[in-house]
Amino acid sequence: MEEKKYYTISVYTENNVGLVNRISTIFLKRHVNLLSMTASESEIEDVYRFTILVKMTEEKVKKIVGQIEKQIEVIKAYYHTDNETISQETALYKVKSELLFDEPQIQNIIKKSGASIVTVNKKFFVISKTGRRIETEALHSALKPFGLLQFTRSGRIAVSKEAMMISDVLKDFDEE
Repeated sequence: MEEKKYYTISVYTENNVGLVNRISTIFLKRHVNLLSMTASESEIEDVYRFTILVKMTEEKVKKIVGQIEKQIEVIKAYYHTDNETISQETALYKVKSELLFDEPQIQNIIKKSGASIVTVNKKFFVISKTGRRIETEALHSALKPFGLLQFTRSGRIAVSKEAMMISDVLKDFDEE
């Protein structure tokens, strides 16, 4: 049986209403859980990019990427393993302000993790940590015993180590 791995799927697309729903339905029909999904403008004007994190076999990810590419608005979709990408996430941790002064080890945890405090008021302070998921989870585990008021993490953002040649794909569309 083929081993499940983490894959980052990059989908270059036009920005049309309903596309997120259609893409997520492709995963839903195959009983695949999306670990994260982000969308933003891409490096090309008027072209948007979805970055999706999943854990599955390569055979299954190939099929899903093929299904995604059948969507009218999709220009091109790619998939990459973790070794083929450079990725980051951002996490925010909300903690009671009194702990910043009453628990000196919290300051050490923040320094050691490379996180930063983004706001402080009388009731709470907010820590921001950008890094790989393992790093944001490690900070979460270190702060959890002190009582997190809130925690949230962004989806994965990633760039491939190798060129995806999306500009060449667009040139081919223009020539047709």
